Amino acid sequence: MPSTTRGALVQRVSALPDGPLDVTWLDPEAPRLPLGRIRLRWEPAPLAGWDVTAYLGLATTEVHLATWPAAPDNWPCLVRPTLHEVLGLCAALAVATAALDLSNQLAPV
Repeated sequence: MPSTTRGALVQRVSALPDGPLDVTWLDPEAPRLPLGRIRLRWEPAPLAGWDVTAYLGLATTEVHLATWPAAPDNWPCLVRPTLHEVLGLCAALAVATAALDLSNQLAPV
């Protein structure tokens, strides 16, 4: 990861076990994560591999999603299932929230 970045914003996660994990770099002045977006940080682990951490954007804050300490060099394959499932859950919650909002607007007073 370039030293001038704050992490990488996950853009897309393939459902395939060996599929891509597309990211874009975040600069240090990047605002808080939007709802349902994931930021990754990784750095060399003390002995071997990589310490990888994921953060999830919620409505009012960012939360620690997961940590993979001393992950092997192929760590994107290791973290991909978790990221794919969390992004799918966030998408489902967004649809459910929109449906609830619409239902509340249509409900008689």
